[in-house]
Amino acid sequence: MTMWFLILTVIVLNAVFWLMPKKLTKIEIFSTCMFAMVFELIVNIYLDLKLDWYGYFKKGTQWGSLIVIFGIYPSANAIFLNYYQYMKNVAKKFWYIIGCSVFAVVYEWVAEKSGYFYYHQWKPWYSAILYPFIFLILVAVLKVVRKLIYRQYDRI
Repeated sequence: MTMWFLILTVIVLNAVFWLMPKKLTKIEIFSTCMFAMVFELIVNIYLDLKLDWYGYFKKGTQWGSLIVIFGIYPSANAIFLNYYQYMKNVAKKFWYIIGCSVFAVVYEWVAEKSGYFYYHQWKPWYSAILYPFIFLILVAVLKVVRKLIYRQYDRI
């Protein structure tokens, strides 16, 4: 069941990404997805590899982790940011972030039950506390990318 759940996740997330109407430009998608992957790698270097609080498959570096990093994080990031752009008021944005955080915690729990993710010292409620902040960081990165793009055209 381990790989089937992971592969199904990659297929579904990437299908949603390719089929959704895009509110983000290609450079916004590329920049924020690269940030999401680097952020994930940096966090996992410390929390997974150094502290062994959680990880993919089993302790240490696994080739299967690349499926997660390249197959899930970019599409999940792009989907989150794309639909975040539809939210017009602060209350809708707040509930969207909370809903995505709940989904992420439930997905993480299912991933742990499927066997491609494991907990050692980490507790699911740590994730519940951190996911809203992680989603806010992704929104902040998108704002930075947009400022950089705007400044580039401002110089011409």
